[in-house]
Amino acid sequence: MTEFVLVAGAWLGSWAWDEVVPRLREAGHGAHPLTLSGLADRQGVPAGQQTHVQDIVDQVERHDLRDVVLVGHSYSGIPVGQAAERIGDRLARVVFVDSNVPADGESFVSGWWEGPAKLEASIIGNGGFWAPLTAADCDGQGLTDEQIARLVGGATPHPGASLAEPAVLARSLGELPATYIKCLLDGAEPSDDVAELLTSERWRLVEMDTGHWPMFSQPGELARILLDAAGR
Repeated sequence: MTEFVLVAGAWLGSWAWDEVVPRLREAGHGAHPLTLSGLADRQGVPAGQQTHVQDIVDQVERHDLRDVVLVGHSYSGIPVGQAAERIGDRLARVVFVDSNVPADGESFVSGWWEGPAKLEASIIGNGGFWAPLTAADCDGQGLTDEQIARLVGGATPHPGASLAEPAVLARSLGELPATYIKCLLDGAEPSDDVAELLTSERWRLVEMDTGHWPMFSQPGELARILLDAAGR
């Protein structure tokens, strides 16, 4: 039996996986959606990026999980990628869902596509948090009005410290068994750092014809891809 540990991206908590988890469990596997410190039902808990890495490691070790598939969406690919190398032989595979990936010494902010200064200013202007996404941010992402309302309605401010703290990696991510899911409505090609990792024989690319939040827009297809990844 595979044990899936599912970590949603910025602003979201374990609730984001509500339509994926039952499908994984119905297939006979364990599914453990995780809310990171400082988000959703864990608002108010101080959190840097290494706090989030430890949240994930603790989830695996506390429940003594084996044959683990770590799933990281968006921002959470950064702490998930670090946690993957820290859980040792408990890891079966990492699945990055349209996500950022960690680079040693680099942060989410340092790799921000509009430049670090813009995101830093936004976080400072919002009292040290990244303000939750709006309905306009969801345009063109394959979501229904109902799905957008659910996504935006559940989003909470994201702790800025977790975005600014640098990643710590002991080895290349290319050494990990990994699947990268690229959501095509959010860009047709993987980022340059992901494209380089995909040259590793241990990495596999899967494309989804949907937007950046497939756990809302295509939960059944996402579950199918996760189950397929677990079988590799």
